[in-house]
Amino acid sequence: MRVAMFSTKPYDRRSFEEAGTAGLDFRWLEARLTRETVSLAEGSPAVCLFVNDEADASVIASLASGGTRLIALRCAGFNNVDLAAAEAHGVSVVRVPAYSPHAVAEFTVGLLLALVRRIHKAYTRTRENNFSLDGLLGFDLHGRTVGVIGTGRIGALVARIMRTGFGCHVLAHDVRRAAALEEIGVVYASRAELLANADIITLHCPLTPETHYLLDRQSLAQLRPGAIVVNTSRGALIDTEAAIDALKTGQLGGLAIDVYEQEADLFFEDLSAEIIQDDALQRLLMFPNVLVTGHQAFFTREALSAIASTTLANIRDFAAGRPLVNTVTAASVKG
Repeated sequence: MRVAMFSTKPYDRRSFEEAGTAGLDFRWLEARLTRETVSLAEGSPAVCLFVNDEADASVIASLASGGTRLIALRCAGFNNVDLAAAEAHGVSVVRVPAYSPHAVAEFTVGLLLALVRRIHKAYTRTRENNFSLDGLLGFDLHGRTVGVIGTGRIGALVARIMRTGFGCHVLAHDVRRAAALEEIGVVYASRAELLANADIITLHCPLTPETHYLLDRQSLAQLRPGAIVVNTSRGALIDTEAAIDALKTGQLGGLAIDVYEQEADLFFEDLSAEIIQDDALQRLLMFPNVLVTGHQAFFTREALSAIASTTLANIRDFAAGRPLVNTVTAASVKG
């Protein structure tokens, strides 16, 4: 079966070939899937997509008319796919529900440490033989209150690390409570209570209509003044313009993000020789208390291997007519 794999980087191809692509005809495409590039999938019963590929209603209609019957996401999130349109056109959608939650959880803590201890700034200084400590003053994480919004696989790991590893007080917010976290002293709270009392807030929830701009002007105003926010989930959980204003007033004491709401045309590409037209991102990069990375939290050997293995299994199940264990539908999301 032919599979059109969009947004392909050399490491993607290596990980899939190492996992074994026998019996499948992969077309390795560097382009993102968009309305302009959907014709590249013509004649492919399956397409394989990543986080910034666009599978809205019009793209799915084009895919279906070109013979595509499966969208295989090599990620956990599915906010970039119109699930209702896929169902209407008879296109199945599968994903990788869990690849390496440890990868993202560990990176989240790494971002937090780098930001509060100014490690990224110290690295830049010492490369220029500047060993002054002025401007590098940080603070202890021990004893601080950390708010974890979303306690699925990744959020639960972060909560556990901060609680048992750093000795933090941990507040959590989720529609479902994890008894195992409560057993180690994690306290579930309302979103308003978490925002008002946390020194550090880290986001680990999916992007849905309900969570879009979870941190907007109103919610940022509810933060404890000077609070730190970390986001390794989806960019549009944060209203960037509102965050910029909160940084300027000091209401937001620091921001560490591995995702950005307008990242689709930027992240995963080398744009070092170009003039980036995204003014909001450029303003963020000017703040001394902002740390931005390019969606690399997932990027470990273990995660890439798991992504490839699960995605290939999903595609082979579809090709063989077997039940799709990792399918996602509009009904299942609402349920």
